[in-house]
Amino acid sequence: MKTHILGYPRIGGHRELKKACEQYWSGKISRNDLLEAGHNIKKHNWQLQKEAGIDLIPSNDFSFYDQVLDMSLTVNAIPKRYHEVMLKEGNSEQDLYFAMARGYQKDGFDITAMKMTKWFDTNYHYIVPEFEKGQQFSLFSTKIIDEFSEAKKQGILTKPVILGPVSYLLLGKEKENGFHRIELINALIPVYLDIITQLIERGVEWIQFDEPFLALDLTGSEKEALRNFYTTVKNEFPKLKTLVATYFNGLGNNLKLATSLSICALHIDLVRDPQQLDDVLNNLPETLSISLGIVDGRNIWKNDFGVSFRIIEKAQNAIGSDRIFIAPSCSLIHCPCDLDIETDEKTLTPEIKNWLAFAKQKLNEVVTLKNLGSGKNEESLLDRVEERFDAAKSRLSSTTIHNQVVKHRTEALTEVDSRRDNPFAIRKELQQKALKLPIYPTTTIGSFPQSKEVRSWRAQFKKGTLTQEQYNSLLRKETEKTIRLQEDLEIDVLVHGEFERNDMVEYFGERLNGFVFTKFGWVQSYGSRCVKPPIIYGDVSRQSPMTVDWTVYAQSLTKKLVKGMLTGPVTILQWSFVRNDQPRSTTCDQIALAIRDEVKDLEKAGIKIIQIDEPAIREGLPLLKENWQEYLKWAIRAFRIASTGVSDETQIHTHMCYSEFNDIMHNIADMDADVITIECSRSQMELLDSFAKFNYPNDIGPGVYDIHSPRVPNTEEMVRLLKKAKSVIPEKQLWVNPDCGLKTRHWEETEKALKAMVRAAKTLRAEVEESIA
Repeated sequence: MKTHILGYPRIGGHRELKKACEQYWSGKISRNDLLEAGHNIKKHNWQLQKEAGIDLIPSNDFSFYDQVLDMSLTVNAIPKRYHEVMLKEGNSEQDLYFAMARGYQKDGFDITAMKMTKWFDTNYHYIVPEFEKGQQFSLFSTKIIDEFSEAKKQGILTKPVILGPVSYLLLGKEKENGFHRIELINALIPVYLDIITQLIERGVEWIQFDEPFLALDLTGSEKEALRNFYTTVKNEFPKLKTLVATYFNGLGNNLKLATSLSICALHIDLVRDPQQLDDVLNNLPETLSISLGIVDGRNIWKNDFGVSFRIIEKAQNAIGSDRIFIAPSCSLIHCPCDLDIETDEKTLTPEIKNWLAFAKQKLNEVVTLKNLGSGKNEESLLDRVEERFDAAKSRLSSTTIHNQVVKHRTEALTEVDSRRDNPFAIRKELQQKALKLPIYPTTTIGSFPQSKEVRSWRAQFKKGTLTQEQYNSLLRKETEKTIRLQEDLEIDVLVHGEFERNDMVEYFGERLNGFVFTKFGWVQSYGSRCVKPPIIYGDVSRQSPMTVDWTVYAQSLTKKLVKGMLTGPVTILQWSFVRNDQPRSTTCDQIALAIRDEVKDLEKAGIKIIQIDEPAIREGLPLLKENWQEYLKWAIRAFRIASTGVSDETQIHTHMCYSEFNDIMHNIADMDADVITIECSRSQMELLDSFAKFNYPNDIGPGVYDIHSPRVPNTEEMVRLLKKAKSVIPEKQLWVNPDCGLKTRHWEETEKALKAMVRAAKTLRAEVEESIA
């Protein structure tokens, strides 16, 4: 029996990668400094896994930005617009790489970034490959080979992790009509064979190919491409040991395909779909080993050794021990690095900490399960098992988890609690009379830049060197400055800037019962952007108003409308580590009721526009379409519970980013938000097509400014995007706004971009007035 890890967190326990990348982007460190920071993280990760006793340690699971972007660079799937970047004197492969991820606006260039979207049903974002008909591939970056050699110099023979060719193609997008990207498989395979050849020359024994699309619905041609690739690899390299990894779902209809591939081992996710084990074992040929993904790679609760041991025992009884691997369910990049560095008992109580396991601790869980399955009876092993049973018993009996008042309120919900008084057409007329907004109204998504000063104030307040009043005074000044800036820019609907908020989920979790927080529990969201998900351990309820004071203060500074800004229940659920002792839908309803209370208090305080952000609605979709409606039923209902307790005159907005909507449009419409704002600039308004085909009835704000890139678009570009929007959506339904919140941007670029955005809106308004005249 062997252990292996599918991937390990690459950000560093104290976000060393984030800091190094951002210093490199700002010119504060050299390329060599950046590469050294990356080397130190990889070296630490490899050594940690070696010391834990992991048998097959991964390489190429590290990335400076995104593993899919890494593959695009590796196979030379570099869009033509970036070719000139490499020709610029002094630019390196690293600069080309970051240009693809973030855009490039200097040295006379103005190049947009590649599209970014969610990695299956996670909050991780990947850079979407772009493909053209007849595209050719070649080996451009040798990162996979270099990292294998790098680890080997350290004395560790790793298992390179490579995104499989079929999943790589399916993760991308065609940039022209008339072909399907899977047709490029034969052009892509020679590059993969070249990589494998060079790895074998350097002594590789095992290679892991990630094929997550084996857990989704596949067409006949996609299945055939999978068969052909792995048969080719087997024929070309008969001594190579190959492992294909699937995750985030069971194999379903692809079970027989997966078990018939010409590979040595198959990894399955038994956390998401434990029921698939019997079918997999029954279809497993004698030549195929099985990797049991039994340690949860997506959540932070300690493993139930009893349940896991029974799974191992079942597999042993069927095929023996020699063909079994023990592993996490997926890559551990979705977990924080190390629970041991959480030493503040005020932040994370010993009782709750005793229920948790982060990435480092999960390494030990994997090894412990292997030892249990191998029949070892050392005293230290038995002590660990006993400790685990005690922790599980403690969690079951804890009085901090259950709140009967919350349970009864949730159980009493009815359909009436999820309906507005009147349909949108009536509400819009009433809202227009009350709000008096112009055509093409302008707004932002919520947050404004959180400068070093703002972050330092928060740090000083937490350390106690700033009093509450001193801290609030500084935040009030920053809020007033932001209100005045928006007035000067002539934005129509203002926001208060959210300077009091550390994160759009964490801020609310800190003010809700049933949540607990870490200090260093960071997880990568995209690039250098890390989030620190709250932990929902118990029943959720609101203690007192969470945002009313700051919103009311901002409204008191201006005669213009100020939006109340909230995070929706589904997003709070999706972007937290959620308790696993009750259905997620129940927890979501509890959060929805807490947000509903806040919405009603904002309305009572005179706030006429309230935005409830739900960027994670689509992210929560099960991977198989046959399971979508069950999820969407409770997810959309939760949003409506949160948003419908107000009068018709109160305008409800929602924001959703980096999502494809065409196949869930009727569900988006069922949310019945008065205004929805969406990411549109990177896709050049492509996402609006689904709204147009559906004849979406409510108002829409398609983003005209990509805030995930430092690039500042000009007015003409925004006008062009808005005219594209106008060509498919009636202009009376259109709002003008950035793609997302501005928290991560700098003030100078933000002000320039918003000036251009307002000018673009005015240009379109002038054309309307001219046509009427």
